[in-house]
Amino acid sequence: MSNVLIAIIAFIAYGVLASHLWRAQQQGQENQSSRGAIGHLVILPLILHGYLLMQNLFANGGFNLSMSNALSLIIWLTLLVYSVARFFYPLGGLQALVLPLAAVAVLLPEIFPSAHQLENTGLLAFKAHIAAGMLAYSLFTIAMLHAVLISQVEKRLHQASLPRILQSLPPLLTMETLLFRMIALGFGLLTLTLLSGFVFSEEIFGKAWQFNHKALFGFISWGVFAVLLWGHHFYGWRGRTAVRWTVSGFVFLLLAYLGSKFVLEVLLHR
Repeated sequence: MSNVLIAIIAFIAYGVLASHLWRAQQQGQENQSSRGAIGHLVILPLILHGYLLMQNLFANGGFNLSMSNALSLIIWLTLLVYSVARFFYPLGGLQALVLPLAAVAVLLPEIFPSAHQLENTGLLAFKAHIAAGMLAYSLFTIAMLHAVLISQVEKRLHQASLPRILQSLPPLLTMETLLFRMIALGFGLLTLTLLSGFVFSEEIFGKAWQFNHKALFGFISWGVFAVLLWGHHFYGWRGRTAVRWTVSGFVFLLLAYLGSKFVLEVLLHR
């Protein structure tokens, strides 16, 4: 079976599950559905999606971290986290939002194939660096989604109008608890990513560490999230303050990695 056909099957499966959860959401039963028999079926497209990622990332004996592969991996990890966390938190509404993104993400590497082979892929330092970086991006993607939803819920509550899609979300306190847990874990992984890139640059990339725009935006993002966690711990920052800092940190993180890959692969075709 070709990768394109597998991607189409996963796309359809994601779409069917998303449609099911959206219908359940209209009836206020999205959490029951996500934890029921139909909700468990998400493991099938996740497995297919994961298989395609393995095929695309480790093509030709190297490690192909193109922009389309990176985006697909981040969304896949995000949905995987939600699929596990739904057993502990009422996340049916959030899962319904991510499933359509996963449906698009599984097709990206097949529609926009791109080679960005990295060397030294067998080294432990390289594997730790990439794993920590991708997990950090996924967790901050989830944090960003939570921050935007928290902002919308607070805004709509003040206007006394809350759409059905926002009504299905977990309580604000639960959302904020998840937000800071994701940020704390993502911050630890981002720290490991920056440190491993700095200390093992020659082993990982075959050249000495360079202070470029990618490193600059990475450290700025790290600083933003460090200040946010510090302010939350000592001054109880939450609500709009937490949302603003989260969005700022995420934007700098995007500029550090996906921004540079967009310029190199899409604009410069390198």
